[in-house]
Amino acid sequence: MNNRDDRWAEHDEIWGNDEFVDERVTTSRVRGLIVLIPLLVFIGLAILFALSLHSGDPSKLPSPLIGKPAPQTDLPPVPGLTVEGEQLPGFDSADLSNGNVHVVNIWASWCAPCRLEHEYLVELRELRPGAALYGINYKDTPEAAARFIRQLGNPFDAVGEDRRGRAGVEWGVTGVPETFVVDGDGIIIHKITGPIDEENLRSELLPAIDGADPSARQARAGG
Repeated sequence: MNNRDDRWAEHDEIWGNDEFVDERVTTSRVRGLIVLIPLLVFIGLAILFALSLHSGDPSKLPSPLIGKPAPQTDLPPVPGLTVEGEQLPGFDSADLSNGNVHVVNIWASWCAPCRLEHEYLVELRELRPGAALYGINYKDTPEAAARFIRQLGNPFDAVGEDRRGRAGVEWGVTGVPETFVVDGDGIIIHKITGPIDEENLRSELLPAIDGADPSARQARAGG
């Protein structure tokens, strides 16, 4: 009996110690915060994504590539993709940092929104002939890609083949089409997620190209 009383006395002494209790409470709170912080970050990102979808404009989601050099790229031409009998070339990272403004469009023949946006790529070619327009043909077949261009016309200066989608991963593609504006130093300055349309062509893409090429903007203003 005495041993049992001694154990309970020891138990009461420990839990009666305010310092010990405070330490346990503090530790519990720290652990709770460690669990809670990632959850709050996740909830915040989910809210941002939901608001973007609700607004109907997923292109407003920020891209981690903005302000950074374009990913290392070395893409061969798409076999059989010819224009007026000449093979359309592929491209690499050196091409994207040669001093010219580039628009990089990631597309596929099986992508319905890519077909819808194609007329605006053709229009972009006419409105900004000084900007080089490069395509990345994503997870496609050469035959289907060539047929797509034959049917809809070719706005591209070069198209690189990304049959396995590896370049798409490097460029952070979440779904095609996606379009990037790259300045003359090879830095990504703007991204459009989803198809180009009349509205974002005028309000986003053209201003981004002009912003990356001040001399062209000044020439148009002077004219």
